[in-house]
Amino acid sequence: MSDVPVTVITAADPNGSAERTVTPGTRAWELFTDEPDVIAARVGDALKDLAYELAAGDVIEGVLIDSADGRDILRHSTAHVMAQAVQQLFPDAKLGIGPPIENGFYYDFDVETPFVPEDLEKIESRMRKIVKENQKFSRRVTTDDDARKELADEPYKLELIGLKGGSDGVSTALDQPGGALDEPDGANVEVGGAELTIYDNLNRNGEIAWKDLCRGPHLPTTKRIPAFKLMRSAAAYWRGNEKNKQLQRIYGTAWESKEALDEHLHRIEEAERRDHRKLGRELDLFSFPDEIGSGLAVFHPKGGVIKREMEDYVRRRHIDEGFDYVGTPHISKGGLFETSGHLPYYEDTMFPAMELENSKYYLKAMNCPGHNLIFRSRGRSYRELPLRFFEFGTVYRYEKSGVIHGLTRVRGLTQDDSHSYVTAEQAPGEIKHLLAFVLGLLKDFGLEDFYLELSTRGDSEKFIGSDQEWETATEVLRKAATETGLELVPDPGGAAFYGPKISVQVKDAIGRTWQMSTIQYDFNQPARFELEYVASDGSRQQPVMIHSAKFGSIERFFGVLVEHYAGAFPPWLAPVQAVMIPIAERHNDYLYEVAAKLKKAGIRVEVDESDDRMQKKIRNAQLQKVPFMLIGGDSDVEAGAVSFRYRDGHQENGVTVDDAIARIVEAVTTRVQV
Repeated sequence: MSDVPVTVITAADPNGSAERTVTPGTRAWELFTDEPDVIAARVGDALKDLAYELAAGDVIEGVLIDSADGRDILRHSTAHVMAQAVQQLFPDAKLGIGPPIENGFYYDFDVETPFVPEDLEKIESRMRKIVKENQKFSRRVTTDDDARKELADEPYKLELIGLKGGSDGVSTALDQPGGALDEPDGANVEVGGAELTIYDNLNRNGEIAWKDLCRGPHLPTTKRIPAFKLMRSAAAYWRGNEKNKQLQRIYGTAWESKEALDEHLHRIEEAERRDHRKLGRELDLFSFPDEIGSGLAVFHPKGGVIKREMEDYVRRRHIDEGFDYVGTPHISKGGLFETSGHLPYYEDTMFPAMELENSKYYLKAMNCPGHNLIFRSRGRSYRELPLRFFEFGTVYRYEKSGVIHGLTRVRGLTQDDSHSYVTAEQAPGEIKHLLAFVLGLLKDFGLEDFYLELSTRGDSEKFIGSDQEWETATEVLRKAATETGLELVPDPGGAAFYGPKISVQVKDAIGRTWQMSTIQYDFNQPARFELEYVASDGSRQQPVMIHSAKFGSIERFFGVLVEHYAGAFPPWLAPVQAVMIPIAERHNDYLYEVAAKLKKAGIRVEVDESDDRMQKKIRNAQLQKVPFMLIGGDSDVEAGAVSFRYRDGHQENGVTVDDAIARIVEAVTTRVQV
């Protein structure tokens, strides 16, 4: 047989410009013997095991273990090792699915008794033994009937085989990298018509030590797993459906090196320290009373101060940027959301309708339909455009209980929601204006590291409007985003049903990414509401509608800020900006006089006149993350001074009262972080 021509992309030759010829039967691993960090191969658009046999015309690239795909493969392989360990220790355990997820993996098991922490320790120990055994991951193609025979004792795998390629069009959830299997609704992965494969874990004698129904790819051997750790167990419904049996899910993480694992675990510790739910309790900012309902927050006085400062700031900024403040009700007739087009797509995530006076009323899940009615309330002229409406609109979304998470995923949220009505010619300039507004606002709140994401139309039938309309809208957004100079990441299929959007992805103090502000180009709702303006030539034209939310939601932004600052807000946002600490009771009156002057200067101040000793008072103020402490004793009263202490522990003695007040006022008004 003649040699096989292939194109190889390596670290040394990233362009893959030179063709190579290999003998028939050559495996992918033979091309990467000089690249020990290559653990799989990309052939065209498909990921393959290194045992893949090359074919003529293949364009092949090595997948590094520290790449996104490489980590997915590493984590998926580790999930298999975990499942093998579980079945060795708990022989009656039945297998669910085990995909990679962000920063880790999980596997679901049907077991009689829920796992406890001691079980995870035993499983992790057995996993290390399997890793040392250097078992080989070996792929083989099988038929549905043969797979059923081999996996006759695995009811969940049999269910997946039964769903594969069925005439009912049902998707199945085979565990493989890239599958959206960690979604709360149990999102599945299409495999209809695909070949069925089983991966065997072979021991040194070539015998099957364990096997699983899986697409792969996998690492060459278990010994290529450098570092992993099991994190926790939790209950999870089979395939994300609450009507199905509840299984036990074990979460783990795996990384390309011990150092990378240690860094990840440190990030987790730091994230736990910054958890806004924990800090919300400790700093008395907000709570979620059971009597009100899941995902519905109440803000306590200190949290209310921060929320008010946020609202006051963004309200002023909107007015400065040319927006008119409006207001719309919390509930509306269902017909409004049918006109807007939301009801067919979002009814499942809206609270159930209320019957009243022969009409269905819904708690609103979005503000834009109400703004459209304000625009339509009278005739509009081109001279009014851009016409900009803004409100703090509280909306309600029926999030499943399993995904509710503090303030960052709630059922009741308030958006700083705005809509700009413009001519098609004005749209590019308005989007630039909104992007500058958004980025400036984020910087004012101390968020400096961000990139943009462009969400575009997908193949789903939910997207309405012509191809030309989508193309025009997408290009306007792309150009405006590119001109900011920020990184622009594509998000195919992530657009709203009515138009493409730009979202601002913000990195916090420990490098986590949060989706915050959004800007959306909408040509559909103006048509559905028959919005018109009179053009300069007297004709009636349809405006373009641009949605924008600067915070995204106040609740989510609040939660992100708590974690970004670890509760130590900059002085202008701090609920208590200064606390007076008398050394003894006889100094109370003096510090109350100082506090009165600070209050007159607009500073939020408290006097700690508790019976605690001075050091305990200082400690209490530090735990409450108060920016400034003013300590007063006999010598301070005599000199008209205070000891000025910062929350980082730095202290200056003998600072005059006027100087102390000036320092605090300057820090608050200039919005510095201390």
